[in-house]
Amino acid sequence: MTQHQRLLIIDFGSQVTQLIARRLRELNVYCEIHPFNTVDDAFLNDFAPQAVILSGGPASVTEPESPRAPQSLFDLQVPVFGICYGQQVMMEQLGGRVESGHHAEYGRAFIAPAEGHKGDGIFAGLFDTGREEVWMSHGDRVTQLAPGFEVIGTSPNAPYAMIADEARKFFAVQFHPEVHHTPNGRIMLENFVRMAGFTGDWTMASYREEAVRKIREQVGDKQVICGLSGGVDSSVAAVLIHEAIGDQLTCVFVDHGLLRLNEADEVVTMFRDTYNIPLIHADESDLFLGELEGVSDPEVKRKTIGKLFIDVFQKYANQIEGAEFLAQGTLYPDVIESVSFSGGPSVTIKSHHNVGGLPEKMGLKLVEPLRELFKDEVRALGRELGLPEKFIGRHPFPGPGLAIRCPGEITREKLEILRKADAVYIDQIRKHGLYDEIWQAFVAILPVRTVGVMGDGRTYDYACALRAVTSVDGMTADYYPFTHEFLGETATRIINEVKGINRCTYDITSKPPGTIEWE
Repeated sequence: MTQHQRLLIIDFGSQVTQLIARRLRELNVYCEIHPFNTVDDAFLNDFAPQAVILSGGPASVTEPESPRAPQSLFDLQVPVFGICYGQQVMMEQLGGRVESGHHAEYGRAFIAPAEGHKGDGIFAGLFDTGREEVWMSHGDRVTQLAPGFEVIGTSPNAPYAMIADEARKFFAVQFHPEVHHTPNGRIMLENFVRMAGFTGDWTMASYREEAVRKIREQVGDKQVICGLSGGVDSSVAAVLIHEAIGDQLTCVFVDHGLLRLNEADEVVTMFRDTYNIPLIHADESDLFLGELEGVSDPEVKRKTIGKLFIDVFQKYANQIEGAEFLAQGTLYPDVIESVSFSGGPSVTIKSHHNVGGLPEKMGLKLVEPLRELFKDEVRALGRELGLPEKFIGRHPFPGPGLAIRCPGEITREKLEILRKADAVYIDQIRKHGLYDEIWQAFVAILPVRTVGVMGDGRTYDYACALRAVTSVDGMTADYYPFTHEFLGETATRIINEVKGINRCTYDITSKPPGTIEWE
């Protein structure tokens, strides 16, 4: 079994710890995030990291019982890089001093090189313009360096903003190199992993080979069921598992009648015909739409769809003889977010990934071949597996589908209008070469009718809202700044081509305060 070079990130609770891991993965370095309270001497011995990064965090090292790293970490003779709180932990544990009550620093700051330093070691390539722009977020600060350390860079409120003990390969910074507000942060991380001897052996080609081997070992000759939504995660998981075990995999595609125009046909064609994967197309749109009739409350919609999905999936899955495994598209962020700082590690994946507890209910074991990957890595793996680029780069699509893009009561008529309008809008975005600049774009049909004039007649039809946002991870988002020409052209096309809509608006709400979806 291939063993990658491994970097350990000890997490002290920073909101941006995941960004450290993402930046390292972009450098083809395999890393894992583990909370400080799960990392002890035995763990370090077992994990055997080639280098360690200590993350930021909200605590103050001056408080009793504040988080610490295992003291044995500093005797492993591996490079260590402390970030923000991680710097303060290093100083506190190695004989320096950290104090509260100094001027706090949040946001943009500029660091100048200390006398005699132009940037070397992991800081090589910095200070080309005489100073470095960084992103600070700290209340405490280091006031005395631990023995062996020297100052490399300073800022007005952080006299020890960059420090190093070159002999032991210990480095620390008071700012966050992982965020994009620190323009040259990537250089520091790149220098650190290169200096630690990482060769960049974490690639999707090698991951594919290992994953195929692991799936075969786990599954043996048993049958696997995969819940296929048509989204990127479940699709990549299905193609990867099929490569490993062939016809031992059966996909169940639950069609709830709330998909986009021609989407069900596209999913069936791609998986059944192109990839030759055994697929059950569970077309239960009549059941779903019947249960949703008269329902307008968004939470009731979601719960109704979720419960029906489980019932339908179980009904079809029970038809597959000898199935012992359920495949899921669980990703690494879901694994990380399921770990509790206060109560120690938790094995519970967020509920929407466990399809309502189906594994336990059906007595199935889980196959989760993507649980070590971030979303961008899943897309890269999809390309490695040969999935079409148009499919790999698709915008996210919600589980409840068009139900939450149809505020108020759902009817077949409104869904048909919505599908056509959405197809025109996405076609416009693709024609103008904007699709890949946008995180998510869709049309919502509004629960109001408006007066219009078409030809010589008066109309009384639906209004629709166009939505397009930019985002990095969906947690925050801003509206996409279309030109007025684009919006005018798109509105004209929708009103001309989609019978039932006579008015278009563009939603310019950011998240927060709004959400990306309308319900």
